[in-house]
Amino acid sequence: MFSVTAKNLKKSYGSTIAIENISFEINNNELFGFIGPDGAGKTTLFRILTSLLIPDEGKAEILGFDIIKNYKELRQILGYMPGRFSLYQDLSVEENLTFFATIFGTTIHDNYDLIKDIYSHIEPFKARPAGKLSGGMKQKLALSCALIHKPQVLILDEPTTGVDAVSRKEFWQMLKNLQKKNITIIVSTPYMDEASLCDRVALIQKGHIMTIDTPGKIISRFGDTLWAIRSKNLYKLKTDLLNYNRCRTAYLFGQFVHFTSKENIESGELHEYILKNNHSEIEIKKIQPGIEDCFMDLMAAENS
Repeated sequence: MFSVTAKNLKKSYGSTIAIENISFEINNNELFGFIGPDGAGKTTLFRILTSLLIPDEGKAEILGFDIIKNYKELRQILGYMPGRFSLYQDLSVEENLTFFATIFGTTIHDNYDLIKDIYSHIEPFKARPAGKLSGGMKQKLALSCALIHKPQVLILDEPTTGVDAVSRKEFWQMLKNLQKKNITIIVSTPYMDEASLCDRVALIQKGHIMTIDTPGKIISRFGDTLWAIRSKNLYKLKTDLLNYNRCRTAYLFGQFVHFTSKENIESGELHEYILKNNHSEIEIKKIQPGIEDCFMDLMAAENS
């Protein structure tokens, strides 16, 4: 049985198509990620799944509940953490959590076992106004509030955006621990490195899904030789590689340009071309692709 099924979802804002022909299935107790840049359609999709938006076309069910017909029942089994911090900033940590527990007819005490690993980090500051918390602490409070009614499905919209690297790592460990408590977790993120932490991912861009699979299988389908290249002038290097008649893709990745060619090419040929374009301190090496490389490759295939 699937926790979530969606078929042919579409939503437009005027003439702008936010999502189009979105279909997927999410297994019970799966940690499923929607990976894509800002503007890809992730937030619109999550608002539809949580019954905050009505799709123009298509349908979706969560644990057998239709997102439109059964929205009242749906809200009892869903936990939702929006991308923007939306708790009451003038209420204390404890008051926010008590408020959300009361809405769902429960108490902090009744469900403390579910949130204790998360809430324990901020409980020493339970009298502090939520607006005075750090980014990482706000994140933990928002997650605690989303969990206080023991949801069966947890939907998190870009929960680690703007949070420091240590807090991001802690947060994902919390999600892994929650998954062990038989909660299906659906998360969106613009950070490609977080894809590897999901059981399966959907790579989403410009309102449609390019592929769905495990991170490992997506990477295994990368068919080209991937080169990491750098020189003293990195930005000129990218431009020169894009102008190379054998170039398929070339994009900046840290201190390197990641490059694929339309046909097999040797490092000597690359070096010769780069040298002719007056570069110095040249470094060329073959590397294994990551999810971000696969994302760029899929985009290039669609645009070709």
